[in-house]
Amino acid sequence: MYRQLLLTALDEYALRYPAERTQVEHFSDFVSANPHCFERSSLVGHVTGSAWIIDGRHERCLLTNHKKLNRWLQPGGHCDGDGDVAGVALREAFEESGLTSLKLVSSEIFDIDIHSIPARKAEPEHFHYDVRFLLECGCDEHYVISDESHDLAWVPLVRVLDYSSEDSVLRMVQKTA
Repeated sequence: MYRQLLLTALDEYALRYPAERTQVEHFSDFVSANPHCFERSSLVGHVTGSAWIIDGRHERCLLTNHKKLNRWLQPGGHCDGDGDVAGVALREAFEESGLTSLKLVSSEIFDIDIHSIPARKAEPEHFHYDVRFLLECGCDEHYVISDESHDLAWVPLVRVLDYSSEDSVLRMVQKTA
């Protein structure tokens, strides 16, 4: 059921962002071919949920300096079998930031990305098929740094490039403007 809902949401996303059609097709092909796509045990890759968190004035986003990857990114994580990817994004955003007033701006997919995760300990290199949702929180709410981060920062959208040159992060900045 959740796979079909995700495939439908990906089709809708492709209509909104036709320039990303090739990536959507790769993403959809993976979900269609992998019944356990929401499980971390799918070693070739798995679906993850992320949150592009903006403040109430839509001037800043919250970035995390990810401990394992040592890069500034949006909060997010593994579905661990939960096919409600928007719910996963909300849960991960709260767990990684401690922000309590988070709300989903839209149930539509905000962005997608397919990226390689390097081998680490017993995990082989694999792909994350990341579904991103736009979240908003109160303007003056303070965050809490979790064990998964070196740091968190509210970054003015016009200064995100000072923290990250990741194409997918910069793409989300453009979609926010």
